Amino acid sequence: MKLEQILFSQGFGTRRVCAGLIDAGLVKHAGQVLDDPGLDLPTEGLVLEVEGRPWPFHAEALVMLYKPAGYECSQKPRHHPSVMTLLPAPLRHRGVQPVGRLDEDTTGLLLLTDSGSLIHRLTSPRHHVPKVYEVGCKHPVDANQTERLLAGVVLDDDPAPVRAAACEAIGESGLRLTLTEGKYHQVKRMVAAVGNRVESLHRSRFGSLVLPADLAPGQWCWVPGWSG
Repeated sequence: MKLEQILFSQGFGTRRVCAGLIDAGLVKHAGQVLDDPGLDLPTEGLVLEVEGRPWPFHAEALVMLYKPAGYECSQKPRHHPSVMTLLPAPLRHRGVQPVGRLDEDTTGLLLLTDSGSLIHRLTSPRHHVPKVYEVGCKHPVDANQTERLLAGVVLDDDPAPVRAAACEAIGESGLRLTLTEGKYHQVKRMVAAVGNRVESLHRSRFGSLVLPADLAPGQWCWVPGWSG
């Protein structure tokens, strides 16, 4: 793929902007400045340096963000900043979207991608992708509450019971809850259905993915091993 097309596909701007980055000597590979927009490069395993920042080529982007509290998972937020403001411009320009949503007061692992098929695969209830939440409750958690969450509770918009795939008490008033669905405010409504209330909520796992230990709230990284 030609260098100018590579930069364009990765979200670095219009073709004119991409050509300008090349002309200004702001694109490097293996420490060497690349000054020919028409240079053909193999994209497999390609890592460019653009404006001083390493940028691996991905035909489809998949990143994880440690979402802090006080951000909305929306392109058009109403009351709080969008999580999109935490991402670099190239990712925003290429149109990554959150894979599902976290409430503005919920923290933890948020995936974002520009692949519609991947969003469907990761969020469809048919695929049963587990998501693990660490829940801080207002009142002490007892065995009856965890048993009911595992057996299934009825929410006000659906007569079919909603069950936790796994549930365990953590300390006196905490829960570790695993869900395979993504209903609106599901954790908060399930906990309310058993007579308790969510005071804090953190997603610690999405499928097999966990947040890297060195990723701070508000920071993002490419999903390790992703070759899309």
